[in-house]
Amino acid sequence: MYVGTTEAASLLEISSSRMRQLLQKGRVRGAYKTGKFWLIPLYDGMPYVEKTKRGQKGTWKTIKKPQKTTININTNIIRQNIKKSKTERKPAIAVTSREKRYVLELEFPVPCKIIYYPDKPLACGARVWIEILGFDLNSLAG
Repeated sequence: MYVGTTEAASLLEISSSRMRQLLQKGRVRGAYKTGKFWLIPLYDGMPYVEKTKRGQKGTWKTIKKPQKTTININTNIIRQNIKKSKTERKPAIAVTSREKRYVLELEFPVPCKIIYYPDKPLACGARVWIEILGFDLNSLAG
């Protein structure tokens, strides 16, 4: 998909004149001029601006990778909960992103994958876990 100068500038959150400067210097990958107008291709929904070795680092918007979230079941807590009453039981599902949070139940809002990797466990020792991309830990209730 191709966009014009104004739309590309708004995607990068820079001014149209700055976008035209980058185009004149040949720093926008795949962009070409037809008549008076520039056609700028999108890569993953954004124009790609080549980096330079000199000068100030660019301040335009870049694509951020989604935060990876892992979910594992703490078997030690499950063992401890066997002898406890329903009100004394602790949550055994650990959800880790930037921080760790324990929950009793969890609904998956996005596609995920369950991984069994006994030869290389996670730092916490888990050999089976669930990975979710683009899941915000703050969306959990409780």
